[in-house]
Amino acid sequence: MGPHPAVAAIRLAVRRVLHDILTEQTSAQRPVPTPAAAGSPAPFVPAAAHPPHERPPSPLVLVACSGGADSMALASALAFEAPRLGIRAGGVTVDHGLQTGSDQRAAEVVQRLRELGLDPVESTAVTVGREGGPEAAARDARYAALDAAARRHGAAAVLLGHTRDDQAETVLLGLARGSGIRSLSGMAAVSGAGGRYRRPFLHLDRQTARKACMAQSLPVWDDPHNADPAYTRSRLRHEGLPALEKALGKGVVEALARTAQLSRDDADALDTWARQAEAAVRDATGLLECAKLHALPPAVRRRILRRAAIEAGAPAGSLFARHIEEVDRLITGWRGQGAINLPGRVVAQRQGGRLVIRQG
Repeated sequence: MGPHPAVAAIRLAVRRVLHDILTEQTSAQRPVPTPAAAGSPAPFVPAAAHPPHERPPSPLVLVACSGGADSMALASALAFEAPRLGIRAGGVTVDHGLQTGSDQRAAEVVQRLRELGLDPVESTAVTVGREGGPEAAARDARYAALDAAARRHGAAAVLLGHTRDDQAETVLLGLARGSGIRSLSGMAAVSGAGGRYRRPFLHLDRQTARKACMAQSLPVWDDPHNADPAYTRSRLRHEGLPALEKALGKGVVEALARTAQLSRDDADALDTWARQAEAAVRDATGLLECAKLHALPPAVRRRILRRAAIEAGAPAGSLFARHIEEVDRLITGWRGQGAINLPGRVVAQRQGGRLVIRQG
């Protein structure tokens, strides 16, 4: 008899991601052609750093594990699938230090990961700041720790246990901020520098992960912050989404997750258009020409403006739609208005038909 359906589902999701990682690793190690003299066969230079005739080391994949049902299910699936594909599997748990006994909880998670057969396994403590609110600050500290762990161990990827439910919550939070289609695109299946972060469970619901843990008798830890109404995501999870399902019927979570993928496809296409159009709207000195910007569709023009503001030093996380709208009025609603102050001490102003964006 095969595994429990929930266990089979999480293993399949992880297997697909590991296959993708292996394919990418193989492509990176494939010999590359170098220029050759006319009439001579083209020599090849190995792209990999290992000596000739020696097998490259097996890639290492880490799982970020809090000890909750989602990440424990992910860790168990990685421990099962990785050896079958010749992949090394390890784990990292981040101690945010926000609760009494968090260090003990982290030690317990490390022990559970080792019992699954993962190696290397480590716990890393972080200091959570205050910028952007408690949830954003904790997230920033966590990703910084995971980035450091991945570099330290030379990991090819880090798996994250975000589910379809998490995706639906992210879409609703983006909608509430009114930040545009990119906010509605939610979390990407692949993100981070070089595609470091992978989210195998974005098409699986939270209950599937919990059932998989129960079927395997895996102990899980329920973070009390996930039920604390002081946190926006917690209120959305326990009050907002249930209210929507009561009003609109079942299927809201699936619909929101589908919206995320459709929005991501559209946003990616518009980003590509904006990158291609940017060179054509700059003059010989590199300044943006207002008349040429005005001729572009608003969605493309505002992407160029946002990119220019970030390149000038505006922090991307502090640059909101209302900022870009104000800069856009220098092009579409020019009435001689003064400079626009942006985050990061960046100033945007119109001068002689050109848009100048620089640190003031």
